[in-house]
Amino acid sequence: MKKPAKPKKEEAIPSLKANRRREWRLDLPLSTMIEGRLPHGEKFTETTTLHNISSTGAYFCLDSGLIVGSRLNLMIDLPKNLTGGKKIKLNLGGITVRLEEPDMKGKRQGVAIRFSKDFKFVEGAKKKAK
Repeated sequence: MKKPAKPKKEEAIPSLKANRRREWRLDLPLSTMIEGRLPHGEKFTETTTLHNISSTGAYFCLDSGLIVGSRLNLMIDLPKNLTGGKKIKLNLGGITVRLEEPDMKGKRQGVAIRFSKDFKFVEGAKKKAK
């Protein structure tokens, strides 16, 4: 009687290669205003949509040219069905931990951010005038 063949390591533990993240990420396309400083010190404000978010970070695309280590502030519009119909924004900060090359169609750069521990909910927040 033949012994069954041992599975290859890749087959035995596929989830380790598939997901290295510590936290689950939610694919929530939330409108977000990003504020920060460019590498040469100039302030910028840009509106974007989050690709995904977790309890420790988020991923989105920007036109602004950032560097790893840039400190950013995010104002995330929360869906009204989750806030009892109220206009509420989640204000939190973080630091860029990964950047992806700008896409070929334009200059939008993928940005991964790790959140700092401080956050606050802002009710009735309006966008800043430029």
